[in-house]
Amino acid sequence: MSETIKVDIWSDVQCPWCYIGKRKFEAGAALFGGEIEVEYHSFELAPDTPVDFDGSPVDYLSQRKGLPLAQVEEMLERVTGIAESVGLHYDYDSVHQTNTVISHELLHYAKSRGRQLDMKEALLKSYFVDGGHVGRIEDLADLAESIGLDRADVVRSLTDHEFLADVKADVAQATAYGIQGVPFFVIDGRYGISGAQDPDTFAQALRQVRTDKSEEHSA
Repeated sequence: MSETIKVDIWSDVQCPWCYIGKRKFEAGAALFGGEIEVEYHSFELAPDTPVDFDGSPVDYLSQRKGLPLAQVEEMLERVTGIAESVGLHYDYDSVHQTNTVISHELLHYAKSRGRQLDMKEALLKSYFVDGGHVGRIEDLADLAESIGLDRADVVRSLTDHEFLADVKADVAQATAYGIQGVPFFVIDGRYGISGAQDPDTFAQALRQVRTDKSEEHSA
């Protein structure tokens, strides 16, 4: 029997390439066909963003990157088209630009309840597709409840910042690894893959790890 391969993924809830990369990795994992354990880790692309940013994502990116509005709109149109190619229907007209630290705390809470992967998918869908707000406790508690988590306990945890230290530890680990952009995939602690690569790239890396492990065991 082949053993489970651990995949650690650094990602941010408001990263369009992270959702695209999630779909491409899932497709690559299906091609690979072996047992995989996935764990998501926190990465904040814009930790200085206010919870209630007064403006659109176009406004925010234009201000942050110093780019003309037309260029930002072109960038978002391109990424929206790529998202469509993997079955994701981004709606940037409805996106609420926000600070994502509290959503990362929720992901750690969900991990402690064995529901991290479901929570990650729900957060990304809420942000990019459904026009949800992922920076406020009440909205996040509603989202958590929708996947079967205890709403009142989620409010307690997020209000107490129960998992903030875990978020900071993930960010520190990303810095130690030299991760500067997301998504970033660490496969079995030995191979790093940056960006939303094609499914074949992920499948090939997973097969390589399986081969490496087999050779180590037979050595």
